[in-house]
Amino acid sequence: TQKSNKLKGLEFVFTGSLETMSREQAEELVRENGGDASSSVGKETSFVVTGDEPGSKYEKARKLGVKIVTEKEFLKMLS
Repeated sequence: TQKSNKLKGLEFVFTGSLETMSREQAEELVRENGGDASSSVGKETSFVVTGDEPGSKYEKARKLGVKIVTEKEFLKMLS
C-alpha cells in the first residue's frame, strides 16, 4: 500500500549490501512512497543507492551519469 508520494516519478536501483535493511525492504519502501524500484540501471533510473561492495550497477550508473547516493541519503529522502 502506498503511504506517500515523496518519491513519485523517481526510479531507484539498489546495489551492494545495505546496512539497515534488505534490498527487498528498500524496494518496498520506494513503492510505499510512490516511486519505482528496478533491478537494472538505465537512462530512466533516477538514483542508484549503494551499499557495501557495489557491483557492476555502480559502474553502469557512473557511465550513464545517474545520481549515486548512499543508504543514509536515500533514507533522508523519505523523512
